[in-house]
Amino acid sequence: MASSFGTDHGTHHRTHHGTDPGTDPGTDPGPDRREHARDRAVRAAVEQGLLTPGEPVVALLDTAGIRASAAALTSAFAAVTDAPVLHAFAVKAAPLVPVLRLLYEAGLGVEVASPGELALARAAGVPPARTVLDSPAKTPAELRQALALGIAVNADNLQELARLDALVASAPTASPLGLRVNPQIGAGSIGALSTATATSKFGVALRDDGAREAVVRAYLDRPWLTRLHTHTGSQGIPLALMAEGVGAAYALAEEINTRAGRQQIDTLDIGGGLPVNFASDEDTPTYAQYAGLLATTVPGLLDGRYALVTEFGRSLLAKHGTVLARVEYTKVSGGRPIAVTHAGVQVATRTVYAPESWPLRVLAYDAGGRRRTGEETVQDVAGPACFAGDLLATGRLLPLLRPDDVVAVPDTGAYYFAHHYAYNSLPRPAVHGFTPTDDGGVAFTTVRRAQTLDEIVAEAGGDRPGALLRDGADGGPMKP
Repeated sequence: MASSFGTDHGTHHRTHHGTDPGTDPGTDPGPDRREHARDRAVRAAVEQGLLTPGEPVVALLDTAGIRASAAALTSAFAAVTDAPVLHAFAVKAAPLVPVLRLLYEAGLGVEVASPGELALARAAGVPPARTVLDSPAKTPAELRQALALGIAVNADNLQELARLDALVASAPTASPLGLRVNPQIGAGSIGALSTATATSKFGVALRDDGAREAVVRAYLDRPWLTRLHTHTGSQGIPLALMAEGVGAAYALAEEINTRAGRQQIDTLDIGGGLPVNFASDEDTPTYAQYAGLLATTVPGLLDGRYALVTEFGRSLLAKHGTVLARVEYTKVSGGRPIAVTHAGVQVATRTVYAPESWPLRVLAYDAGGRRRTGEETVQDVAGPACFAGDLLATGRLLPLLRPDDVVAVPDTGAYYFAHHYAYNSLPRPAVHGFTPTDDGGVAFTTVRRAQTLDEIVAEAGGDRPGALLRDGADGGPMKP
């Protein structure tokens, strides 16, 4: 096997730092443990003053749960192949430096898609050998940096391959290089997240006239092109379709290697995209189910001839994050109770704008952080933004919420509170990791502090109030 992913964190790394008391990081914690840990964390967040009238929305991350998901991923693939596997966490899912460091310490690398994501990965201490660069719009500067560092690069199209030709010829590089292909096998239930449609913007479309032969020729003309990349999965994509996309890439790799007369392609990057269950605390589907399906449908992929790269994101983090928000006011409109909270479009953008595709659960707690019980009432749970559609939930059956109560929004550890939407100049909330303590309590550590008003002003050009005035406070002309 010609491919290597570095030696500082091995393929089947099993060292986990800071293991939580009573938690085995190598096993799935399960829904009962997850619910119990969340309930304890909500109450502790209130009691310890993390959620207050002055800071009415915060986000929590279950560090034991994150470690357990990482272990479930690595063990699932270790059970079906002895080949090297780099599990590269998709930074876009949770662009928080401490999260990237935690996952790296759990044996994972990173997949980045922008200079900003690469900067976050480097700040987290993830080495180039554990980093993969994907993006449909890489600039020459991004490519030069990646090649200089030795970061793996997946070109998105044949024009980008031509750009790489010049860069590879101009300076030696240790970067493994590949090409992304689109097997064009169809969409899942969320069209905007389906990457393998006939007209997807990603990769080289294999079923277009002449495209497959062009891809094969591109490899035969470039002996340094040793990887093949595809990504079919995402929310709303069934496992069978994901496996079909991987199978198409595997068949192409076999064809290229046969025509090259050698194993030119030594690594298949099969992407990520395991769907997440947002309806309950159950983990369905699981990494083990997906790996088992690949073993059944694409057995040659796992026979040891190919190193593998995966790029999972949402499935590693979603179920280990929870948004907490105080209920500020309650009212009745048109006969329906409405609870106005401090969590809305700024932390749950996808749910607010596409609620049918991204429904979230909402859990009710009292002002002391204890789960509310008793008779349930149909009600709306609204956010603070100034437009009518800023709703976390509509017509939801919950114990009747009251002012100063707390709502918890689980399954938000990926693509939610880490991707702030600055509507109404609402501040980014603090993010805290939590772990249980030996005495039955909960210990918190700050992952990201809350954004201050001064920071909001600074980001909005607060140091240049007269920039657009020809006769402004500075008395001078309009400044560039």
